[in-house]
Amino acid sequence: MAPHKIVLRFTATTSDQPIIYHLVKDYDLVVNIVKAKINPHLEGTMVLDLIGEKYEEGIEYLRGQGITVHPLTQEVVRNYDRCTNCGACTGHCPADALYMERPSMEVQFNGDRCVLCLQCVKICPVRAMEVRI
Repeated sequence: MAPHKIVLRFTATTSDQPIIYHLVKDYDLVVNIVKAKINPHLEGTMVLDLIGEKYEEGIEYLRGQGITVHPLTQEVVRNYDRCTNCGACTGHCPADALYMERPSMEVQFNGDRCVLCLQCVKICPVRAMEVRI
């Protein structure tokens, strides 16, 4: 069973609630928090990998709590024709999704590890990293 990548949007009233705790405890879901920006009493966003047999029940729980749930439809892709293997992107990737393969010194991209921080898109001098929606 592959994990579902989802985006949660919290309101000011839900941002300080133990939502992830309930997904794990009550619905026996495995949660990987990929990226989060949540401040108590303010709105917030969280990107999750979510897996488990009670996935749909967990999603309904989230919606019942007033949390907006969207599937993650954005992804970063590498344009191999443009890439010059300069390696500028590898030092800026917080998830190590981009790395320099040795001894060939070729840039490799593991899209499954990408957390969509978009640093590679900003830093690439030849625009080889692209956002696909």
